[in-house]
Formats: sequence, C-alpha cells, structure tokens
Amino acid sequence: MTREVTLPLIVDDRGTLQVAAADVSKLLRTMGGRWLRLVETGESGRLDEDTVAALTIELAKLADRIDVACIAHSSGQSS
Repeated sequence: MTREVTLPLIVDDRGTLQVAAADVSKLLRTMGGRWLRLVETGESGRLDEDTVAALTIELAKLADRIDVACIAHSSGQSS
C-alpha cells in the first residue's frame, strides 16, 4: 500500500515562508544518508538494509517534492 504525504508550504499573510524548506529537504536527505552509513558500516546491528534503502529513497523523493513546490511557489506558479 502506498500512502501520500502532503506537506503544505507554511506562509504568512504576506506570502513569507515560515519554514525554511531547504532546511527541511536537507534534513530528510541527511537522515537517509546517515541510516545508509549505519547499515554500510555495520553499526546499526538491527536495521534491515532493504528497509533502510527503501526509506532513504522515499525521504529523497519527499525532499525533491518539497524543493519543486518551493520553486513553483517562488516563481509564482501553483502546483
């Protein structure tokens, strides 16, 4: 089963972003990368490699969607 995650852009009444999307997408990518390194170095002990890989891919996809939404927002387009 695939579930969609929707993260709205949070803007104030002047259109100013209240959450730095670049920081959120960087955090998502960093989390995935750290999980992968734990698996690769054998430090995780209990993490399943296939599950970590799948989660890392999904986090990267979500980060990409956030980036695209921000680009559309900053260029005045709606997605």
